[in-house]
Amino acid sequence: MAAEKPPGLLTVPRFEKIPFLIHGFGDFHWTEDDFDKVEGWRRFHPLVLMQVHSDVVHVVDAAMTIRGPGMQGDGLITAEPLLFLVIRTADCLPVLLADEKRRVIAAVHCGWRSTAKKILERAVHLMCSRFGADPANLLAAFGPCIGADCYEVGEDVRSEFAARNFPAGIFRHHPVHAGKYFLDLREANRGLLLRLGFSSDNIFSVDACTHCDGRFLSYRRDRDKSARMLSFIGITD
Repeated sequence: MAAEKPPGLLTVPRFEKIPFLIHGFGDFHWTEDDFDKVEGWRRFHPLVLMQVHSDVVHVVDAAMTIRGPGMQGDGLITAEPLLFLVIRTADCLPVLLADEKRRVIAAVHCGWRSTAKKILERAVHLMCSRFGADPANLLAAFGPCIGADCYEVGEDVRSEFAARNFPAGIFRHHPVHAGKYFLDLREANRGLLLRLGFSSDNIFSVDACTHCDGRFLSYRRDRDKSARMLSFIGITD
């Protein structure tokens, strides 16, 4: 699988070992048109939400695919084959979840607002209640996002996380600007998963900063000139 990886995609080696799974984190080159350029992927239906920085997670069956473009939310879960669950980001954290035993997958858009609303917690609870997943056996892959040394936020963001009982350690004071902080988006979501019962050995990460690394798109760096990168996960038949 690794040798056949298309250009413009990053993958997590542990996920590549799952026989029924296809996944990827696209750089700025990768577009929806590229799905059709990979042999064997043309049969997949890409499902893309209208993302609204919420805690809304949809459990997708075959009948829901026709509604995909109109659905609002920030997370998708399915056990259906031949669907690509797609997340669009340009600094936010894309998270892919997989249960090898139950053959259930999820894709979750974790910006600061969705993270503060604990969207990953909601996604995991749905995987457990609907499909019998066990957090101790779930796997998580974090894609590229803005890094802890670049994600400057204000007191309003810090206060919202504090009100929702996130640990203070996910923030550090800005060394120059009073009332400003750096937020570690990866650590905020990693901590959520650990508190849900994930094993630390089952959480993997592509540790690249979208703001610093020119391979990736960054809204903070490029503002309105920035498009969105695509991260995806799917089940083969």
